[in-house]
Amino acid sequence: MPSQEPKSQPNAQQSNGRHYLAITGLLFGALCWGVIWYPYRLMAEQGVSGVASSFYTYAITVVLAGLYFAKHWRGLFQQPFSIIYLALVAGWTNLAYVLAVIDGEVMRVMLLFYLSPLWTLILAHFYLKEKTHRNGCIAIVIALLGAFIMLYDPTLSAWPLPRNNAEWLALSSGMGFSLTNVLTRQAAYLSLRAKSFAVWMGVLLVSLMFMPFSLSAWPSPYFFSASHWLVMGLIALLLLAATLLVQYGVTKIAATRASVVFLFELVVAAIASYYLANESMTLNECLGGGLIVLAAVFSAKSA
Repeated sequence: MPSQEPKSQPNAQQSNGRHYLAITGLLFGALCWGVIWYPYRLMAEQGVSGVASSFYTYAITVVLAGLYFAKHWRGLFQQPFSIIYLALVAGWTNLAYVLAVIDGEVMRVMLLFYLSPLWTLILAHFYLKEKTHRNGCIAIVIALLGAFIMLYDPTLSAWPLPRNNAEWLALSSGMGFSLTNVLTRQAAYLSLRAKSFAVWMGVLLVSLMFMPFSLSAWPSPYFFSASHWLVMGLIALLLLAATLLVQYGVTKIAATRASVVFLFELVVAAIASYYLANESMTLNECLGGGLIVLAAVFSAKSA
């Protein structure tokens, strides 16, 4: 029996180390996404649409990742067809998020996005056939109440609905994020590199599909100045690091718990939007947002 003790301790230490790395990865991703809206807004103010800036930044990300993972290229093209679904869902999630934060109020967009634990619970129940416990049901009720308080404005509509395109995009992005997490969790057979490339390539594909519907002209590479390329390169580096770490995190941690860790993004976004965009929240938005955050905590306890 004593001979087994040295083996169990390293395994426990390794398990704890992987858990902390996964949490750190999710927090880093939340930090990146809490501030990444700002350089995208700067690009938009200089005449580059969110679709175009997303395409170019993710193209740079793919190039950088391709160089970093050069020796693994052959394996990346030997993936199951199901990876296409992950790519398209993740692509829409990221593109819709960028478009929403460029045109909408940052915190309203974030809070609508962070209804995602609600969608995760529903998807886990019907798609993954996971039983929804009492805390999960409580989370659904609280999230819906929070959304109602935040969105209801009798002067605009009798229904508590998003009030503009940016908020509809944010809502759909949150749904896409939940589905992405569920698909990522389910696709345990895919490597971290394959999942990350699926996300990046998905944004490129969806951006190209969305291009005909963009009202702004599509800029050629020659349009961009050195400062443009510098900003897009910085975004690409953040995307590269955040995607890899987040994909690792959601692979090691249950999807609902990962959604809760991502709530750190709300703190970052609230501070950034106040100081960088002079945006503040109304009382209804604070109350509704607080309930949405509370719902996310309950959803984690249901996992």
